[in-house]
Amino acid sequence: MSDQQQPPLGDDVFELLSRVSTSTLATQLFKKGIRQPFMVGLSPVGDRFDGFVGEAYTMRFIPAREDIDPLDDPYRTGNVLQWEAVEQVGRRQVIVVDSRGDISAASAGDMLITRAMNRGAAAFVTDGALRDGHAVSEMGFPAYAKCITATTRPASFHVAELQVPIGCAGVAVYPGDILVGDRDGIIVVPRALAAELAAPAADQEALEQYLHSRVRGGESLWGVYPPDESTLNDYRIWQQEQQRTDIERVEA
Repeated sequence: MSDQQQPPLGDDVFELLSRVSTSTLATQLFKKGIRQPFMVGLSPVGDRFDGFVGEAYTMRFIPAREDIDPLDDPYRTGNVLQWEAVEQVGRRQVIVVDSRGDISAASAGDMLITRAMNRGAAAFVTDGALRDGHAVSEMGFPAYAKCITATTRPASFHVAELQVPIGCAGVAVYPGDILVGDRDGIIVVPRALAAELAAPAADQEALEQYLHSRVRGGESLWGVYPPDESTLNDYRIWQQEQQRTDIERVEA
């Protein structure tokens, strides 16, 4: 089933997932038997964004070959699927590139990433390299890669397919899967599990922030992390107080 045929996810799912760290989602997915959903080795380009949530729009690279990918004018007469992807990607979609972990050339540069951003894309992710690292880092747009290079994509890569299952940084990604990124990296949530996991993950995130505040305040781990029933009861009381405070603030 392609992403166009899949039922849309509600805004509430994206909103809840936007509150959740990749670590929390890894725990939730582990409970569902998903052992390794994190894209190991990819880093955010720049520090002007905190994260993103979006649906996978996939792109698969294979090595370039001289008789298929001419050097004279590759952008006008050769492989232009990369352009098609950037012109098709929509709001809340993430361009995810299977570069086979190869950093010999770039998966994209600031021009294509700028166009994707203007199209409403949520992020650009590759397990290869990006060009124009400084320019990309100044954009404030979520972009993740293994490293930065100046070498142009046609020097090494042919874009073989769009919107097919791929592997990116060792993780299977299907079109329409949900990617969640933060400053630590990116995690892949199977689309079929996204709505089911969103609320429990947000609840876990809120609880762990509370527990962290207690450990940071000097308390021992015993009974606090993981929380025993007494700590959970304290948390419920704290939640009620926070909710009451929020209501009073709105009514003031």
